[in-house]
Amino acid sequence: MDLCGSITSMCISIHQRVKDIVLDVWMQRFDMATTGSTGLQSDPPPYQELGCQPKYFPPELVGTRDNAPQTLYSCYLIELNRYYYKRTQLQNIILALRTRLESDDENLSFELNIEGGNWVGQTVYIGDVGLSNEQILRCRRFQVTVLRVLFEHNLNTLDEALGRLNLVDGSAVIDYLLLPSSMDPSDVPKIDWNIISSVLFSYQKPEHRHSDSCSSRHGCRPMHTKNGLLFSCLLESSLVSTPHNGNLYCIVGIFDHLDGSSSLKMGRKGSITYKEYYKEKYVELCFETELLLNGKHIPKVQNYLSRGEARKARSDASVELPPELCEVIMSPVPISTFYSFSCLPSIMHRFESLLVASCFKRMFMDQCTRNVVVPTSTILEAITTNLCQEKDCMESLETLGDSFLKYATSQHLFKTYPNDQEGLLTAKRKGMISNSQLYKLAYNRKIPGFIRDEQFDPKTWVGPGDYSIDSKLDEECVLTSGKLYSRGRRKMDNETIADVTEALIGAFLSTAGEIAALSFLRWLGLDIDFIDAPIVGNFPLNAEQMVNVKRLESDSLLNYTFRDPSLLVEALTHGSYIPHGTQSYQRLEFLGDAVLDYAVTRHFYDQYPGLSPGCLTELRSESVNNACYALSSVKAGLHNYILHSSTALRSSIADFVKNIEQSSASSTFGWVLKTSFPWVLADIIESIAGAIYLDSGLRTDIVFEKIRPVLEPMVTPESLRLNPVKELTELCQKRKYRMKEPVVVHKDGEACTTIEVMANGGVRSCSSSARNRKTAKRLACERMLELLESETCS
Repeated sequence: MDLCGSITSMCISIHQRVKDIVLDVWMQRFDMATTGSTGLQSDPPPYQELGCQPKYFPPELVGTRDNAPQTLYSCYLIELNRYYYKRTQLQNIILALRTRLESDDENLSFELNIEGGNWVGQTVYIGDVGLSNEQILRCRRFQVTVLRVLFEHNLNTLDEALGRLNLVDGSAVIDYLLLPSSMDPSDVPKIDWNIISSVLFSYQKPEHRHSDSCSSRHGCRPMHTKNGLLFSCLLESSLVSTPHNGNLYCIVGIFDHLDGSSSLKMGRKGSITYKEYYKEKYVELCFETELLLNGKHIPKVQNYLSRGEARKARSDASVELPPELCEVIMSPVPISTFYSFSCLPSIMHRFESLLVASCFKRMFMDQCTRNVVVPTSTILEAITTNLCQEKDCMESLETLGDSFLKYATSQHLFKTYPNDQEGLLTAKRKGMISNSQLYKLAYNRKIPGFIRDEQFDPKTWVGPGDYSIDSKLDEECVLTSGKLYSRGRRKMDNETIADVTEALIGAFLSTAGEIAALSFLRWLGLDIDFIDAPIVGNFPLNAEQMVNVKRLESDSLLNYTFRDPSLLVEALTHGSYIPHGTQSYQRLEFLGDAVLDYAVTRHFYDQYPGLSPGCLTELRSESVNNACYALSSVKAGLHNYILHSSTALRSSIADFVKNIEQSSASSTFGWVLKTSFPWVLADIIESIAGAIYLDSGLRTDIVFEKIRPVLEPMVTPESLRLNPVKELTELCQKRKYRMKEPVVVHKDGEACTTIEVMANGGVRSCSSSARNRKTAKRLACERMLELLESETCS
């Protein structure tokens, strides 16, 4: 290395160290001035001191325990009757609310993962109905009974729950009605009072009446039950308890060929009569000639919102029950009612979430001067974290919002601080959009209370009419146009809050455009100027004397003609070339990095709608990275046009080009490069993108159109390869291998990472070095995967 090269390398090293020191100092100053510069109300406490965040609950599902003579309910039909559960057609359910939903919220939709497929449905407004206090109490008694039966499969706590229905104290509680709709498809949807009144069975004198739906197959005859003599028509569609084993069953009919003396197969033991079986297991039958009842098990309430394999129903096997061992709890009530109600916790959880998302929209609109229309379903997607394990979560929107936030702030800072170099601009951008800063902004806008970060657990779901301590609600002062309530509190990571904030930016951007996203940013407290053009510093120079502008503008390279060629010269000028009278590419690199990140991310988001959670993030990660850019610049020959005065840099570039030519790499995308590379090769892709962005009048579409051919072939969902770190982790989990924590050692300016995996009774070890620990870890994981795969093949 000559003296000039040594001095140049030393200057670059010193420059980097000074930049890091300046960044740290500036960040300290920014943190001290954050509150005043962004207009925050107050600094929230750090996560460690927070304790808990509220969990908002929609006011539309809240009422008061009163004793009004009549209440008007708005009724919505939950459409279920197109689906079958265990070969039984479901029935529609009527959701009755004390308030009419706003027009945007009336088409509440749901998608359930059940019975080997997806069930999709929605609600339809069917009108208002006035209910007397006696009717409301009957409805509440019915739904509490059905839900207790479904959740607990016994009646142990039913009396206690029903006793709370008569309490009247005026407090706010979860209060709406879930009621069976008439089964006849030709009828106008209406409340099926016959089924609701089945809950009063034990208070009436059923032995003196027949059911209107009396079956003509057997005729109607009295039968001995725990309730006494009952007509068979009342048993054929009923809920019964069997005290001999503590179970509950739905009776769906009467076997016309089985009684106590019939034969029951016992596998290898041969067969015995039902009378002998019950005598041996439980109790002796007194009425062995009576026909047996056909009983079905109570369905299990599950989370039908969770993504993954569709959950199949349990066996549809019947149970033969002697009537004398059965105590009727409800009649008439068809099995379809219990099957339909078993889906309601998942459906109502979905509705709760949609209504909470709608509340967020109202809160934003109350405080925003611009009329922004964003679908409620998109807001819900943005506030749903991956922990919920649902079909739609925030990951794609977070990636999109993160790229736009970086792009918008970079453009704003580039214009606002025309004399700042890349280091200071990066520090200021970090101060504006770091996770800690986004957390502060979100905290003061009450965003944490809207976030959904727990997988739905039916066991913790509180249904309507359950006036226990778990249903207690606290009023929250969040909305200016209406109330909002909080149901409990939960711990939440401040990084989650920051991620959801980025996802909300993505929600506004993807559905209402950049202006709407900027309105949301200003509402948050980030006053970003996105209208006035950035100030461009022109340098008097003859661009053609410094680089071959015509060649670079040709169809075979950029296919773009610069109005200001000095921007192209600046984009190719390395820091070591500054003495020759031009400005280095650092500022353009800062801008172009954000512009290209946003343009590529937006391309993937628009090109591949409906990507699975996390897929957009991986597409961007595999395309927008220094390794990809360095490969692309060499394949396009851009390295030949870099202006620099460093012998060391020239040698480093030549070595990398040689390695690439020998490797014959077919693609420019990928997670890692197995050889180090000069950062300038990646930087010039970004700086050229920044130059085109400024020269084209801030057109991100032009940037992507001109840079895309340089990056081709770009990754697609089909060619996307799993991150080696994630792939190795999943392989170890699948094969029950144990992977130790990576060991990192820094030597000669590089990070050496060692990965150890305990597999098949031995320890496998792989190491790799790179300029940063993240790349070194990926390389080590890739080598470990190759080693484990080779052992498997052998």
